[in-house]
Amino acid sequence: MCGRPPALSGREREDSKVRLRTWSSAVVLALVTVLVPGVAAQAAPARAAGPQPLERLFDNTAVSDDARPAEADFDGSGASLSAQALAAADWTPGRALTVRGARLTWRGRGGTPDNVRAAGQEVRLRGRGDALAFLVAGTAGADVTGTAVVTYAGGTRSAFALSAPDWRTGPLGPKAVALSHLNTPGGPLAERPRLYVVTVPLAPGRKVVSVRLPQAPDMHVFALAVRAPAAGWTGSWSTATGGYPAVGPWTDRTLRLVVHTSAGGPRVRLRFDNTFGAGPVRIGGATVAVQRSGAEPAGTPVRVSFGGARGVRIPAGAQAYSDPLGFPVPADANLLVSFHLPEAVPAAPVHRLAQQRSYVSEPGDHTADVSAAAFPTVLTSWPLLTGVDVAGGPGSVVLLGDSITDGDRSTPDANRRWPDVLADRLRGQREVPRYGVLNQGISGNRVVTDRYPGDGVSTDAAGVSALHRFDRDVLAQTSARTAVVFEGINDVRWQATAEQVVAGLRALADRGHAHGLRMLAATLLPCEGEARCTPAVDAERTAVNAWIRESGVFDGVLDFDAVVRDPAHPSRILPAYDSGDHLHPGDAGLAALAGSVDLRSLVP
Repeated sequence: MCGRPPALSGREREDSKVRLRTWSSAVVLALVTVLVPGVAAQAAPARAAGPQPLERLFDNTAVSDDARPAEADFDGSGASLSAQALAAADWTPGRALTVRGARLTWRGRGGTPDNVRAAGQEVRLRGRGDALAFLVAGTAGADVTGTAVVTYAGGTRSAFALSAPDWRTGPLGPKAVALSHLNTPGGPLAERPRLYVVTVPLAPGRKVVSVRLPQAPDMHVFALAVRAPAAGWTGSWSTATGGYPAVGPWTDRTLRLVVHTSAGGPRVRLRFDNTFGAGPVRIGGATVAVQRSGAEPAGTPVRVSFGGARGVRIPAGAQAYSDPLGFPVPADANLLVSFHLPEAVPAAPVHRLAQQRSYVSEPGDHTADVSAAAFPTVLTSWPLLTGVDVAGGPGSVVLLGDSITDGDRSTPDANRRWPDVLADRLRGQREVPRYGVLNQGISGNRVVTDRYPGDGVSTDAAGVSALHRFDRDVLAQTSARTAVVFEGINDVRWQATAEQVVAGLRALADRGHAHGLRMLAATLLPCEGEARCTPAVDAERTAVNAWIRESGVFDGVLDFDAVVRDPAHPSRILPAYDSGDHLHPGDAGLAALAGSVDLRSLVP
């Protein structure tokens, strides 16, 4: 079979290009980076005084008080960010923000310079890590792109493409934060100005000494940091935020979430994400325990801290890691992670399909409770909590997928998702490292289009596209070594062409490779018999699979299609593996997927 997707007519090709622009302009250019070693001598920087800390180079003012909009002119036409809107998001002056695993400091004080218009400035920066993180926005009405250069100790340089999406028209899916309004000379505008965190890869183990910004004055840089590697940690459990729905509302409630570990270790840390948040969320306190049954712990829950404090306030769009805690985490075990929400939480970042019962308490801080009596309400989603890491171990394998990876139609509370079975296989052997397995599946997710729009309260929790969430859900995951991409069936079921899906998969592979990941792809499963899986859809699916098998773009292929299809009827799932809806495998089919993986293919 031909490895290329079906050819398009001229009109179809033009329509495809239009649709592709909705994500490619902001993702393939804005977030895809290319590391180019051994760059020749660059043009002289705009300033000859030598590398300076970024804040000493600030030459533009982006933030104004609502009552004094003339204090700032961010875009050259008098528009600016609102200090009040930033404060409502908890982006206050001097606030350290952790986004995409990088720690950045917001300097905007209102009425004073707070960002750099990129014009070749040499920024002093120190550290070793896996990526540079830039807090940026463009003001050209479209993506602003330029070439930047990182200098390492010893004088070696590498160049990379850096792009900033526009602060008013850029995509909402990959944003760090969107504000309630912006200021203009004529008064406030009810738009959603947005800022972005863009990461670019670094040479592993090399010490960064400076970064030369692009010659791109419509690109504004607010903060810059080296993202430190998660040395000594392995991701044991994770989930991906799919949306921002109305909840509760929860006021003075304790959530006790049940999560299942893949790897074990002698210490633990937790990660909470306020992804898509419009305002901050406060966690009053948190504990961890091994589950006995239901909401009952096997022992006294152990308290975690955040920077030495009992609780933490997480700004909109940011995340918080707990301090490392000496708590032996068993592999292949259910943990109870309890956290108190002392303030009203009417909406929250949520992973909707947990396939696991968790619990909500009566009023009060019940994080340390040794009984289940205070937890009468069952919860079938995972709000706010996104990761559990354990000390030691070889690192993690990240599985980026849709409802099949999410475990839809698997037995609830039984941990029979295919990532769980893969973790069982890794633990039961000694041929390859016993990686942690991180399940980043979101039911309903697509490769090239957003289901959840990326901002605001919504009932749709199927997530932003794989392209828009790749940095957060793959590159920023703890000690990621290998990623498996198993998505695309929802795209073709909703009229995306094979050509569009292939372009998206290629972009994901390129971005993973640029950051040093081993990238694997899984073929799409047959689904004849499901309402949207028409013969035309199956033709697109087949074309995507042919490309996955034959293109060589990925480092390896997991041929899941071949594993579960009916040999007598290849466009259908084998009845023994079918959950009954003809789209999702049941427990036996999910086990067959995990059982087919050559574990050696997971090793970088």
